[in-house]
Amino acid sequence: MPANAVKKTRVVIVGGGFGGVYTCLALEKLGQQSESLDVTLISRDNYLLITPLLFEAGSGILEPRHTVCPIRPLLRKTRFIVADVTAVDIQAHTVQAVHRPDGHCYNVEYDQLVLAVGGITNRAIIPGSQHAMSFKTLSDAISLRNKVIDVLEQANVETDPERRKYLLSMVIIGAGLVGVELVGELTEFLRNICRTYRNIRCEDIRILLCEAGPAFLRELQGDLADFARQTLENRHVDIRTATPVANISPGSVTLSDGTRIAAAIIVLCAGVAPNALLADIPLPKNHGRIVVDSALRCPERPEVWAIGDCAWIPGGDGKPYPQLAQHALREARVLARNIRHSIRGEPLEPFVYQTLGALAALGHYAGVGRVMKIQVRGFLAWWIWRSYYLMQMPRWSRRLRVVIDWTVSLLFHNDVVKLVIDTGATDTAIRGQSAAAGASAAPSDSSGRSG
Repeated sequence: MPANAVKKTRVVIVGGGFGGVYTCLALEKLGQQSESLDVTLISRDNYLLITPLLFEAGSGILEPRHTVCPIRPLLRKTRFIVADVTAVDIQAHTVQAVHRPDGHCYNVEYDQLVLAVGGITNRAIIPGSQHAMSFKTLSDAISLRNKVIDVLEQANVETDPERRKYLLSMVIIGAGLVGVELVGELTEFLRNICRTYRNIRCEDIRILLCEAGPAFLRELQGDLADFARQTLENRHVDIRTATPVANISPGSVTLSDGTRIAAAIIVLCAGVAPNALLADIPLPKNHGRIVVDSALRCPERPEVWAIGDCAWIPGGDGKPYPQLAQHALREARVLARNIRHSIRGEPLEPFVYQTLGALAALGHYAGVGRVMKIQVRGFLAWWIWRSYYLMQMPRWSRRLRVVIDWTVSLLFHNDVVKLVIDTGATDTAIRGQSAAAGASAAPSDSSGRSG
């Protein structure tokens, strides 16, 4: 290094969700070069997923690729590594990561570390949760779409009434925002594609929405929750609150009262658990989340910061801020400024944010929510929901693609094309067909057995 060169502060950001990507963007806007920062982002995926749009990606209203934004074109100055982070050594100030396809390992050193790894589906509450589908990633949305189409294909030709009932039964566990929006979009998707199946009516499909607690749509409650509940019940959704699921087994759920419900599709939307990576990081935690102060910094390790679903951030009332995208976006901007302040030796600013509200899309051009202190419902809430999350998509080129998809969906119904992504299964099927063809061509004796 030349004698007059300035040593750059190495900032490593772990996680390519809203918190991680928007921290990078905020640092770039603040001017990395002038601050002598060397920023590295490590993410498992090379795209930013706009998670609220997952529901429409699953139903086919949106092309799945249009619900994500490629990370690399967003970041002009940030070093970007696509890899799974396997360990964080806070003593050695290193992050270890692996590029899964080829097993290549990275050992990235840092001076400042930002943990923004998000959360995972909580499978620790209900025994047998590994048998349920999750709904948190793009692959989850595609898998659920494929599963729905597959059971309809089977039910359309099934003659056994009991098996047909099983195929057309779906259980969604968790009546929070995710569960309610998923059910709302499912009802619209099923109504549209049922027209393609001659032997299936929408009334034949049973959707059960279970909530362990007494509150339905606890993020809104009151009149708004009542409106959402009535809307879904009008679409023949069976909603049960104060009904915990005691056990999940392949093809069925058992409720706390002992009732067993057979269902071909079981989706778990019962909360968020901390990312497994955090368990091995020796930092104070609360419910598995990294404890930080109001400036988003770990008090025990001033060089470590945490935001988003993986962080326990105290609010003014002492309670943690909720794990919502709107909070992660704003935490990222404060964090970027605080990294700059810490390098300059300036006082840090606390993260203070009042929730703007909450919105839930219910499908069929309906929604419900609260914006500031104003309650909205019906078409207006649905329109505000779409407008807000459209603007959370970075880059106008991506927003335009989403708008085009929405416009097309007004003119045409959902299609019933399965998106096959398991090439291994395809290869196995081809080999099986080849073997069967070879067996049929083999000579046989008089008994019909192959020779």
